[in-house]
Amino acid sequence: MVEQTNERENLQLPRSATRGRVRGFVLLGVTLIGLWLCYRLVVPFLPALTWALALSILFAPAHRWAETKLKSPNLAATISVLLIAFMVVVPAIFVGDRLIDEATKGAVSLRAKINSDEWRQALQAHRLTTIAGQFLDQLALPELIGSIGTWLTNASASFLRGWVMELITILMTFYLLFYFLRDRKLAIKALKHMSPLSAAEMDRLFDRVVDTVYATLYGTVAVAAVQGTLGGVMFWWLGLPAPLLWGLVMGLLAVVPVLGAFIVWVPTAVFLAFDGDWGKALTLTLWGAVVVGGIDNVLYPMLVGDRLRLHTIPAFIAVVGGLILFGPSGLLLGPFVVTITLFLLETWRARIPRRPIDERSS
Repeated sequence: MVEQTNERENLQLPRSATRGRVRGFVLLGVTLIGLWLCYRLVVPFLPALTWALALSILFAPAHRWAETKLKSPNLAATISVLLIAFMVVVPAIFVGDRLIDEATKGAVSLRAKINSDEWRQALQAHRLTTIAGQFLDQLALPELIGSIGTWLTNASASFLRGWVMELITILMTFYLLFYFLRDRKLAIKALKHMSPLSAAEMDRLFDRVVDTVYATLYGTVAVAAVQGTLGGVMFWWLGLPAPLLWGLVMGLLAVVPVLGAFIVWVPTAVFLAFDGDWGKALTLTLWGAVVVGGIDNVLYPMLVGDRLRLHTIPAFIAVVGGLILFGPSGLLLGPFVVTITLFLLETWRARIPRRPIDERSS
């Protein structure tokens, strides 16, 4: 009788273990499906979430000071969001209005200059019309400019839709920013509770993310903004057309590693030299090479220090790949992905025991 009972228990144990294993796989599958669905839900809000997180990190010291003075978390978060919105939105509206005006005037001026054949006269004066003239004739530059103008007119509707979507993203950013500032401690606590990493590892990960935000926005965006401003100021001082527009273009190019503001000011200096304005060409070259090009080496260590300095290749992949994959928010998401992945690889390397070289070779 006892033997029959033991046999039944032995049969039930594998069945219960199998049933538990199946339940575990089902739970894992449902969890993965839920995570995938949550990812799909979050994707439309990634830009707003990214910029809200970045702004909450940058303005966290000022918000903590406001919390100590106001005592009310809701009031402190509201005032912080309003001040941040004023600091970000008002300059953006002013610059955007000026850019539209300069872009319109610049397009008219460029079209008039091309139609007047001034560029041919400049090339002819330097005996470059034989090769360059044949190339530009095949290019049909006036027709190309006209086609671009037609394309811009046809694209106005899609531009308007894109502007509306950007406005919605901005509103969502400040809406999320309120909760990121007010509930940041609860959010950090929840992330630590759900994460498989230890508390110490999560603290190091948070520090790495904060360093990435500061290095990207202060060390990259801020320095690029200074370079674009210096380039635009020189364009304005030399009397060149659309200085604000070209300053913005130089700033955007300076954001991307390997590229830089020289992509704008070098061709401009060459054109000024062809046109006979050697003084302006020399001034622009010296200003671009010494001031605009050298300001990065001065400002970056002051603003960032040793917080983050990726090699050129990973930095280029992080920024450019992020912009291609995520759009404008990829400027931060790309470095986020690279930074967090490198941290996780370092964590795995520290957790896995490493055997001595003698044991591995045997």
